Amino acid sequence: MTPDVITVTNGVVGYDGRPVLRDVSLTVAAGEVVAVLGANGSGKSTLIRAILGLVPLSAGTVALFDRPIRRFRQWHRVGYVPQRLGAGSGVPATVAEVVAAGRLARRGILRPPGRADREAVAEALRAVGLADRAKDPVTTLSGGQQQRTLIARALAGRPEVLILDEPTAGVDAVSQEAFAGALRDFTAGGGTVLLVAHELGPLRPLINRAIVVHQGFVVHDGPVPEPAGHHAAPDHDHVHPHGPEEPAGLWSAP
Repeated sequence: MTPDVITVTNGVVGYDGRPVLRDVSLTVAAGEVVAVLGANGSGKSTLIRAILGLVPLSAGTVALFDRPIRRFRQWHRVGYVPQRLGAGSGVPATVAEVVAAGRLARRGILRPPGRADREAVAEALRAVGLADRAKDPVTTLSGGQQQRTLIARALAGRPEVLILDEPTAGVDAVSQEAFAGALRDFTAGGGTVLLVAHELGPLRPLINRAIVVHQGFVVHDGPVPEPAGHHAAPDHDHVHPHGPEEPAGLWSAP
């Protein structure tokens, strides 16, 4: 039987007395590519943060690799790409330096980088199509290229599972295709993926299963639903709001 990488059982998250996730249960097995879909404010990003331990549950449990989140320490097995934070964060760093930070969980802070670290960084940059920008300041990159840098940072750690919060939202088509290619290679090697998305675009062929969150509940767990109404129009870019944003107080830095 394929082992479960992520398990959420009866998860509940609230903020200032307002429920955001309500009795959510789900599993992601090794090798699966699962998309979490839903409108703004539905609770999907909160679900991702709860899985990573960035948001505390008020009820229920989360486990990674069959270990309760509160006792999980093998973070080198998990790669996380946050939602559009910007790769540079105001720090003067090159693209390669940002990506190299993804090796810290595996290497440790005190040990200097070695050949394996340099090879992992170069491989990750190639995977997202940024090998030629390795020495450039990350602040000179477009928004889509910065998001690809964050994806490369996660890949550099050579994790077993990637958890991504709207990795392609608002980025250009070239970056979306580059990301889809990197994800295809990652999953071909046996990697597991859980990602939040509004629109799947070029990622759709990679998705094994979709979880739809609505008003804090899981209302669908199965095949990717077909888009309906104006969402099916070829020029629909899904940049308009669908509901109130999740409360800012739930955010914690990765």
